[in-house]
Amino acid sequence: MNKQQSGFTLIELVMVIVILGILAATALPKFVDMGGEARTAVMKGVEGAMRGANTMIYAKAAANGQTGAAGSLTAAQIVGGPVTLAYGYASSGTELAKVMDLSPSSDFTVAAADIRHAKATTPANCIVTYTAATSTTVPPVYGPGVYTGC
Repeated sequence: MNKQQSGFTLIELVMVIVILGILAATALPKFVDMGGEARTAVMKGVEGAMRGANTMIYAKAAANGQTGAAGSLTAAQIVGGPVTLAYGYASSGTELAKVMDLSPSSDFTVAAADIRHAKATTPANCIVTYTAATSTTVPPVYGPGVYTGC
């Protein structure tokens, strides 16, 4: 009499479950806090966008002869305007944010000197600071970006 085995034994099923549990336990910590890393990357992107937007503002200001201590670009001269200027660059973080596409806007808090990620663990530490130009030879300063609380 031949007896054929069909299916798996209980011990084989238990071993598969144990192995899957071990794999899950070792892989899970790598995926737990990806949100903080993503917000850090977003803020680094915001810093790059600030630099690019301010370069665009300076080019528009130079084309309109407004590279002095004070000036402004109208809405007809730049999308997102009017923008007040200091030596051809945006005069504050608020002015600079006017021409940036911070999307969704609910994720960001814009203040006079900085842009913060509003949904960060510690928004005060997930920040890019903007310091306006103080003369024709001193360009604006971005950062240093602080990303410890993203």
